[in-house]
Amino acid sequence: MATVPLERFIQDYSDAMRQGNAAIFAGAGLSVAAGFVDWKGLLQPLAEELNLDMAREHDLVRVAQYHVNHHSNRNDLAQAVLNQFSVRTATVTENHRILARLPISVYWTTNYDRSIELALEQGGKLVDVKHRQDQLVQSLHDRDAIVYKMHGDCQNAGEAILAKEDYERFHLTRGDFLTALAGDLLSKTFLFIGFSFSDPNMDYVLARMFTRHGRNQNKHFCILRRESLAPGEPPEELAYRQAKQDYFIKDLERYNIRAVMVDSYDQITEVLRGIETRYKGKTIFVSGAAHEYGSRWSSTDALDFVHKLSWELVARDFRLVTGLGVGIGSTVVDGALQQIYRVQRRTLRDQLIIRPFPQSVEGKQLWSAYRDDMLNFAGIAIFMFGNKLAGKPPALATSDGVVEEFRIAVEKGLKVLPLGFTEYAARTLYDQVATDFARYFPRSTPSFESLFKLLGDSTRSLTEQLKTTLSALQELERM
Repeated sequence: MATVPLERFIQDYSDAMRQGNAAIFAGAGLSVAAGFVDWKGLLQPLAEELNLDMAREHDLVRVAQYHVNHHSNRNDLAQAVLNQFSVRTATVTENHRILARLPISVYWTTNYDRSIELALEQGGKLVDVKHRQDQLVQSLHDRDAIVYKMHGDCQNAGEAILAKEDYERFHLTRGDFLTALAGDLLSKTFLFIGFSFSDPNMDYVLARMFTRHGRNQNKHFCILRRESLAPGEPPEELAYRQAKQDYFIKDLERYNIRAVMVDSYDQITEVLRGIETRYKGKTIFVSGAAHEYGSRWSSTDALDFVHKLSWELVARDFRLVTGLGVGIGSTVVDGALQQIYRVQRRTLRDQLIIRPFPQSVEGKQLWSAYRDDMLNFAGIAIFMFGNKLAGKPPALATSDGVVEEFRIAVEKGLKVLPLGFTEYAARTLYDQVATDFARYFPRSTPSFESLFKLLGDSTRSLTEQLKTTLSALQELERM
């Protein structure tokens, strides 16, 4: 199937991210959205020197070569790249920010600007940038992401791939980029974004992969805009372009590249947000603290509920994030670990993120920022119990940490689920959500609303509430 429905694409690419196999290939379209010129805009003043009309030119690499030939020098071309894509003009769009937040470690691009690197750095990631062939044999220790700039970097514009002669020598001057790209295409699932597939080097790699592997290649995706009728355009012209696009999409299928169609490139942000939401929807932040567990259950019964809940969530392929809240966190970890090691025998980092709170005086001052960082991993947050000892003499009080985690979760757009039956802060938060249910769950289903009401009933048994909590979370994931 040459095209793939949006929902299927989001699911498949989210699965690739969870497996650590997702990669991005960014073309000029991603940079244009950040305010940079496209190739035609870059070459426009240079083409004017040659008395060429860019509106009538389609082989832009050849136009660049004409300019080099005309002057017997490439300095003007390199200077144009330096000026148009300089560090000072680097811009980060929402698309860049979303891509930087996703658990993707490999980025390829033909762009000269630094927007991708800047977005990753702003997201707190250590970036290993490769824009020269000799950099491929070096690795930055503890890197979070690699950015392969196969056509060079604006800060080193003199060596950038610009004219036809550069492409003709690419296999000699930068051939290892082609080898590295081919390896990633074999092992990872790529999303091509803002890329037109008109680049000769990509043609070179895809052609050789097809020659070697035929139609047994890894699955990839690209986002394409459907052809539409331009103002004043005759219908037959649209029909021609639609037919041509259909042939193009069918040809991409030879390389197992499947098209995801949008009506406007403005929709790309929505698509990327859908990927982020789907990925994070399988990660649950567990908020809770307890000095006591109420009068209805013993501490043993309450902790048995917490243990079984975390065990069952991991069994359902959810990933858990916990800050080891007092009286709750260690039990969450124990339940998750038993499922991970004794049953599934999976890798710990795939299912559990443990972030103990720093306990020094200086560390406690960072708790709010720490909570904010932890909640970046999750798409759902659950809240249980929420009490502590405070004051002199010590007395039972509401856990302000649980309340703050709820506030941060709501601000970040997480789906929040207070388990009201556990009382204390969780009861207060549950009542707050119930009072304004449509605000917190704008896409609620009747079945979820029924489950939510049950979670506020403190007369039900913990066994019943465990089943209800699991059902509510699985409904919430799909909403």
